[in-house]
Amino acid sequence: MKALILVGGFGTRLRPLTLSYPKPIVEFANKPSIIHQIEALVKVGVNEVILAVNYQPELMSACMTEYENKLGIKITYSRETEPLGTAGPLALAGHLLRDGEPFFVLNSDVICPFPFADFLKFHKSHGAEGTILVTEVAEPSKYGVVVADDNGKIERFVEKPQVYVGNKINAGIYIFNPSILDRIEIKPTSIEKEIFPAMASQGQLYAMTLEGFWMDIGQPKDFILGTKLYTSYLDEKNPSLLLKGEGITGPVLVDPSAVIGKNCVIGPHVTIGKGVVIGDGVRIKSSVLLDGCKIGDNSCIDSTIVGWQSHLGKWCRTQNTTVIGQNVKVKDEVFINGAKILPHKDIGESIYTDIIVM
Repeated sequence: MKALILVGGFGTRLRPLTLSYPKPIVEFANKPSIIHQIEALVKVGVNEVILAVNYQPELMSACMTEYENKLGIKITYSRETEPLGTAGPLALAGHLLRDGEPFFVLNSDVICPFPFADFLKFHKSHGAEGTILVTEVAEPSKYGVVVADDNGKIERFVEKPQVYVGNKINAGIYIFNPSILDRIEIKPTSIEKEIFPAMASQGQLYAMTLEGFWMDIGQPKDFILGTKLYTSYLDEKNPSLLLKGEGITGPVLVDPSAVIGKNCVIGPHVTIGKGVVIGDGVRIKSSVLLDGCKIGDNSCIDSTIVGWQSHLGKWCRTQNTTVIGQNVKVKDEVFINGAKILPHKDIGESIYTDIIVM
């Protein structure tokens, strides 16, 4: 089987992190975010993944080679010379996908339990051309709602409904038969607005409801929330992967190479990457510490993403979805309240508002 992952463009929503690396290889829970998807695809029998890319394919390829060998999967690249939307990339990679078998399509920003075995079984059971994974949301008026009958056959799509019609939205994960490729040309096309309504009108599109958490981690606040959901999921399903011990409160995922000082309180919902060094008396919660960063003694890190090789001094405080890019130096006793700091900056004074530091 094959899968196409829509890697997409410049990752502007996740800047400043994506100024250093393409979004799919920014580490989520201590591995490139796209690897969570690829590992789940391998488990269900996918043996080739096609990455639809149009930004920094060389960096993507360098990162993927390691996992290609480790996971025993073939990774192919389909490069767009112009943005093709969410359907055009299928047509561009069509020659790779027409092998007679159903194929998966994923948005690379999505994180969830990836129930691909059940998803594939459901798709084969109804015999239609496509299946969408849908997830339930509390406020459907913010989204496009998928309306389906009791068997999952999609009847219509309602964009940001003002009257309640349902609470299930497109989760950005699909299975299609190769015949869908006959519907799409190599040009900018929206699969959600142009292809799906036509399929639904012909009774060729079904929906399966996702059980468990779901998040689009394409922007900082959702990346942090996704970390909370994912670490909570690990706490329930695979707690042996999490750090336990004195000073650890709630689910915390730590790379074995990280060094944590004395009298720290860490958690809940924290991930700590390779080579991270944390000083004494540090408090960290709801945050992501990427590889090689250092946190000085007695600092407090809350709702923050600290970029690769960045150094925070002693007695610093960060909060309110602060994002610190790669190789940033923050001096002692600095307070940062929601700022986005571009790579390679030196920060010597406190920042009290959610500005972009260029």
